[in-house]
Amino acid sequence: MVYSTNPDYQFQQEEAYEEETLEPKAQKLIVAIDKKGRSGKQVTAVSGFIGKEADLEALGKTLKTKCGVGGSVKDGVILIQGDQRDKITGILASLGYKAKRGN
Repeated sequence: MVYSTNPDYQFQQEEAYEEETLEPKAQKLIVAIDKKGRSGKQVTAVSGFIGKEADLEALGKTLKTKCGVGGSVKDGVILIQGDQRDKITGILASLGYKAKRGN
């Protein structure tokens, strides 16, 4: 909506639907290495999370803390610096997630 000539018009914004977070044992996460667009530096990407953005951020923070490295959460993917695939797979398994190691 850009403009309305009706002085009594009430704009109603659509509510953004956010998917409910599945419990850890129902999640199927992929832990893979990624180098594209990073000047040859490696990052470990955790993808496949289904749920709220806040829960994804919390999981990302937990992984960064337990690995002792930096990282971020972008577009539904957790990015952790370095090749941490084995460590992250173990951490996710201990938290109850189904984690599969990718390339």
